[in-house]
Amino acid sequence: QVQLVESGGGLVQAGGSLRLSCAASGDPFTNYIMAWFRQAPGKEREFVAAILAIAERTYSAESVKGRFTISRDNAKNTLYLQMNNLKPEDTAVYYCAATRTYTRLSKATDYDSWGQGTQVTVSS
Repeated sequence: QVQLVESGGGLVQAGGSLRLSCAASGDPFTNYIMAWFRQAPGKEREFVAAILAIAERTYSAESVKGRFTISRDNAKNTLYLQMNNLKPEDTAVYYCAATRTYTRLSKATDYDSWGQGTQVTVSS
C-alpha cells in the first residue's frame, strides 16, 4: 500500500490561493490513480479532482472547474492541488487518496489509501 501525507493547508481570504501537496511513499507512485476529496463539518466527503498515472488525464468536480488544478510529479512522488479564487464554501478538510483500480473516480469508497487531511479555511 501507499502512505500519504498532505500539507499546505491554512487560512486565506476569499479570492486568494493555496497549493496543497500530498507526499506518497511505499508502493510505486505510478501504480496509483490519485485524487483529492474534501469534507466540511456536518457534510459527506466530496470529490474534488482526480488524475490518472498514465497520460496524467484529469477530472474535476463542477464546483471547482476553472479554479482548482490537480497535478502530479511522478519523479517526486507528489500530488498537488492548486486552488485559486477560493470561496468560503471551499472551507473543509482536504484529503488525498489513492487507488490502483480505475472504477468510479468520484466515489470515496473506491479509494484504498488516505492521508490524514489538511484544513483549508477561507474567510469572507
